[in-house]
Amino acid sequence: MLYLILVAFVAALGGFLFGYDTAIISGTIGFVKTKFELDTVAEGWFVSSALVGCIWGVMFTGLINDWFGRKKALLLSGLLFLISAIGCMLAPTLSTLIIYRLIGGIGVGVASMTSPLFIAEISPPHLRGRLVTLYQLAITVGILLAYFANASLLELSTQSYETELFSWIIQDEVWRAMFGSECVPALLFFVLVLFIPESPRWLSLKKKDERAFGILARINGSEQAKQEMREIKDTIAHEAAPMQTLLKPEIRKPLIIGASLAFLTQICGVNAIIYYGPRILEEAGFALSDALGGQVIIGIVNVVFTLIAIWKIDQLGRRPLLIGGVSGIMFSLIMVGLLFFFEVTSGFWLMGFILMFIASFAFSFGPVIWTLLSEIYPINVRGTAMSIATLTLWTGTALVGQIVPWMLETLTPAGTFWIFSLSCVPALYLGIKVIPETKGKTLEEIEKFWLKG
Repeated sequence: MLYLILVAFVAALGGFLFGYDTAIISGTIGFVKTKFELDTVAEGWFVSSALVGCIWGVMFTGLINDWFGRKKALLLSGLLFLISAIGCMLAPTLSTLIIYRLIGGIGVGVASMTSPLFIAEISPPHLRGRLVTLYQLAITVGILLAYFANASLLELSTQSYETELFSWIIQDEVWRAMFGSECVPALLFFVLVLFIPESPRWLSLKKKDERAFGILARINGSEQAKQEMREIKDTIAHEAAPMQTLLKPEIRKPLIIGASLAFLTQICGVNAIIYYGPRILEEAGFALSDALGGQVIIGIVNVVFTLIAIWKIDQLGRRPLLIGGVSGIMFSLIMVGLLFFFEVTSGFWLMGFILMFIASFAFSFGPVIWTLLSEIYPINVRGTAMSIATLTLWTGTALVGQIVPWMLETLTPAGTFWIFSLSCVPALYLGIKVIPETKGKTLEEIEKFWLKG
């Protein structure tokens, strides 16, 4: 059990870097906008460039996972995170900064698909939901620590430094230090991944049964490993070629469910809060330092309610969390829009409903999407199918990152949040009418459920 938790923890660090990289930009936007004199279109491109990189990364990550394995994909993501952090910190021009943001985005795309996939494939059914949700918890911790880093570095930037490099990076252009702070977790992740095993299900798919059995036995014991190996081999033996599997009518439904839900999780407005939170709070009357402090509070709530999801996802199931959380998201978005519309933005109410939104997302959309995507696809196309779904997720994220500055300026914050609330309607329909419950089932049982139609 301890070995399983340690392996899942290391893989989940990919989520930490995902969250850290995603949130660190929230503290840099104002400084980069001033430094390079960005208009709203250029500001949107600066934010969404990493998200475009995510799309590029996801496009080939499925093939890397299916051909070379999950471990090599995780190593690649760690390397890309490290290159991006160093490059953004030292970037001399806006174009160079964008290039390194694109590289970091590719790393996020690779990690966002591979980490939950790997965790799902090493986990026993009764723990799979909790262990995959560790990935979402790592994302929220990464976001929180990025907010802390931004707030701390902003305070350090008021001090004087004798070293020219420190003076440039921290005092004169603190956004460089914010980007550079990612070097430490990126290097740690890369080193730790070297010591974890490959996915036993991928090894079995590649006919490396002895290695696969050894890993399963270390995780679950010999008797349980023998049973799992029989199920895995039986499932693989009855599968068609990967392309034939993807084209089967009975596989279209999980493909459509995964892609649709992934897209909807991102257009509900969560990234508007993560990327543009300081700007939104400033428009509500908060000072920049207060706004960044408000982001820290948002990050803490995000972590706490993700812990609730870890506690309950294997007990209550995926669907109840999804339905309850999306209902809370929709209500809080409508209320935030109303507060901006009536200009009631001072005091507790605005922050209270934003925190309600984050809490609802943290125990529903956030963890449930990664759990479902990692478990609903057949083993021989799991990497490719999850790549398709994750591609739609990052397409939605890139769309939001690009258009939010325009929406805030043209539609006002009230209109922006009301539009986000509309995306909850199809998500509720999927949760109530379409998505099956997968708690307690092995990956092979879930696969047979789809193949039986």
